[in-house]
Amino acid sequence: MEAQVHIEEIVEGLGKGQIRFLSRAITLIESTAEKDLAQADALLDKLAGQESESHRIAITGVPGVGKSTFIDRLGMHFMQKGKKVAVLAVDPSSRISQGSILGDKTRMERLSAEPKAFIRPSPAADTLGGVARKTREAILLCEAAGFDIILIETVGVGQSEIEVKDMADTFLLLMLAGAGDELQGIKRGIMEMADLVVINKAEEETLSVAREAASNYTSALHLLGQQGEWTQRVQLMSSLTGFNEESVFQDIEDHYSYLKESDELYSHRRLQQVKWFNSSLDDEVLKRFFAGKGIAAKAERMKDALKKGELSVRTALKLMLED
Repeated sequence: MEAQVHIEEIVEGLGKGQIRFLSRAITLIESTAEKDLAQADALLDKLAGQESESHRIAITGVPGVGKSTFIDRLGMHFMQKGKKVAVLAVDPSSRISQGSILGDKTRMERLSAEPKAFIRPSPAADTLGGVARKTREAILLCEAAGFDIILIETVGVGQSEIEVKDMADTFLLLMLAGAGDELQGIKRGIMEMADLVVINKAEEETLSVAREAASNYTSALHLLGQQGEWTQRVQLMSSLTGFNEESVFQDIEDHYSYLKESDELYSHRRLQQVKWFNSSLDDEVLKRFFAGKGIAAKAERMKDALKKGELSVRTALKLMLED
């Protein structure tokens, strides 16, 4: 009964848009403690079926491209229009210490000073997709708390970091001109998914290079072919000076308007729910498999044999799956 009262209190607090309850709720769903799992499930069940008109915007790009500064400007743009803004910022975790810097909030100087804005840094740990393990759940909690704009900052672009596309309505790729990453930007996987490509740090001294890069990206997108009815756009911007930010921010709003007017917003989100179920099912099956008697020890024996060169990977897998 105490657990139920606790959940009801959080749900009521979220309904009133109280940030302290949002922080408590995200802490609960991020917890890996056994005692918190049932409460986290109960909380999410209470929120099941809600359909929010929030705009979920994912921002990704190579480290150093200026994601946090860009988000600071974008968040303030929406705040000044009377929107409630939440930022889910994912920091990279050390594979050695498993620690995370969690410094994004300090790089969002104006937004972090806004009492009505919510910024939640979370460690990526060992999760692929450039997002934290519970980012999807955190999005739902932010929507339950009445946030209109949810900005998701990933740890950086890479071939495995595409999971965020299945969490967002608008997927924005930030790129640098003249930094050796033009070819990476043209890789089919990332470019195909981007609704908007922004060449950031287009200051006066780099403007000509940035314009050339924008032309190259536009040509690459044309060769890849249009994805659906939306025409992918390439823009220049400086998050430092604010150069061309109005045009970039308008493109972001245009994409959301397109999704709503074409009825793609909720159909897209329902497909995302199915993908979320599939990935969660894979995780749960794997978790239960390793919970079986002697499975973890058997896996360690296979790893030891592989290190000694006694088995091939295929043979180790066969032995692992034998009764």
